Amino acid sequence: MAKIVWTPDLDTGIEPIDQQHRQLVELINQLDDAQQGGDRAAIGKVIEGLIEYTVSHFAFEEALMEDAGYQFVRPHKKVHEIFVRRARELRDRFLAGEDVAGDLQTMLGRWLLNHIRRDDASYVSAVKGAMVRLIEEKEEGGWLSRSLKRFFGRG
Repeated sequence: MAKIVWTPDLDTGIEPIDQQHRQLVELINQLDDAQQGGDRAAIGKVIEGLIEYTVSHFAFEEALMEDAGYQFVRPHKKVHEIFVRRARELRDRFLAGEDVAGDLQTMLGRWLLNHIRRDDASYVSAVKGAMVRLIEEKEEGGWLSRSLKRFFGRG
């Protein structure tokens, strides 16, 4: 699979989410690098990092949706749960000795791009309204700042 290149159509207009999506793309591209290098230890490390970061990103995204009162947060969470389960299954197959890096990279790339363009785009208007208030709180140590620190170690 070719490297994923970030394009403007992937921007949600919610900067913390866009930064996290860019980081996920970078991790997927790192998986490609590790796979091309044939370094099984590096592949395993990237797979673990991808899963860990994805879980944190989903939790952050879901918290934003809940705070904004987004009406379809439950189905969106379900999509996230299914994805994480599938990624963990591929990780488990990798740990059992299978070569799943290509499958994982393909699944992640296709799923992420489709998810951003369709599913995430559907919550943007609801969350953006709430984001005005949340961004203002950032300088004051508000919810957004605390959440960024809790999920990603930065504010």
